[in-house]
Parts: sequence; C-alpha cells; structure tokens
Amino acid sequence: MSKTLIIGASGQIGKMTTQKLLDNGETVVGLVRDKSKLNDIKSDKLEVVEGDLEQDFSHAFKGCDKVIFAAGSGGSTGADKTMLIDLWAACKAVDYAKAANVSQFVMVSSIGADDPSQGSDKMKPYLVAKHMADEHLINSGVAYTILRPGSLKDEDAKGGFQTAKPGSKDKMIITREDVADALVYLLSNQNLTNKTYELFNGDHSLEQAFA
Repeated sequence: MSKTLIIGASGQIGKMTTQKLLDNGETVVGLVRDKSKLNDIKSDKLEVVEGDLEQDFSHAFKGCDKVIFAAGSGGSTGADKTMLIDLWAACKAVDYAKAANVSQFVMVSSIGADDPSQGSDKMKPYLVAKHMADEHLINSGVAYTILRPGSLKDEDAKGGFQTAKPGSKDKMIITREDVADALVYLLSNQNLTNKTYELFNGDHSLEQAFA
C-alpha cells in the first residue's frame, strides 16, 4: 500500500495537499511540529507525526514510499531560518528519503531558484537555499520532481495551468490550492519524475500543462 509523507503538513499548501490526498483515498503521514495543527482533519488514513525540522526527523519516513517537501521558513523569518529549513532541512529530507528507499520525492521549490543571482537582494538568500536544495535532490539518485511555482496567491483554485513562464511579472502567479492540485497530480504520474517544472496559472489542464 502506498503511503505519502508530507513534510510541512500544517502549512497552507501542505494542509490542502494532505486533505486532497485523503479525499482520493490515499494514506498520508503528516509531519508537523505540533500535532494540534492538524486537529481539523479527521481521517483514519492520516497519521500525524511530530518532528522538528531543525533536528533529526528521520523517524517520519518509516513505511513511506513517497514524499512531498512542502515546508518553508516563512516570509517573516530571517536568513538563518531560511538556511535551516529551506536548505538544511530539505537536504536532510532527501538523505532520509534515500536511506528509506523512497520511490518518489516531490520538492516544492520556487521560480528563480534556477538562477538566484537574478533575484532581488531580499530574495537571494531564499533562492540560494532553494537552488542548493534542488541540486542536492537532483544529484541524490532519488526519483524526483521539482515544482517551482510562481508567486503564491490565497484565492480559490483557478483550475488552469501553464509551465511556460508568462511574459509579464504580474502574470507569474498561481494559487496555493492550484499548487496543491498539481502536487497530487505529480504524485500519481511516475512518468514525470526526474524533471523540474515551473508552474503558473494559465489556460491548460494539468495533463496538458505537464505534457
């Protein structure tokens, strides 16, 4: 039986992805710092595991064959937390996944992670962290998909997607719920492994966007 570990399951994208997988009948392990943050999700297919991403959290991988890394330090933290969560915790997650013989690892990254030098001074530490974590995953030997969504919006899902970068910055956006839908889709399509995708709201279905 397939079991998916979601790292950062109490975050906005992580929680939506958790619920969507459960709605599909999937078995999910949600890794959180505080179990109470998932009290609003009721399912006998959900196992909630507590862990600190700044410490050893390898125990969360037991019995899991798929992983989504959806954790992040958050926009209100400093560069220190960015390095500890977006880089170091992500790299540790990759190493734990490899040791656990995980068959698929989906990383939530960011547009701009391909070339952090092009980012603003404020964004560079975050983009460097994402870039290095992505590279660690690519070089790990673990089957991966890296998703680099555009600027995230707290709106209802649009249901339309594109992987081609829009011509104007104001269109380089995507709702968090659409990202969650994309993560669920990527998990169910093994032919999309060992690839990196940027993702924005657009006019295509997920099938068309990832074709």
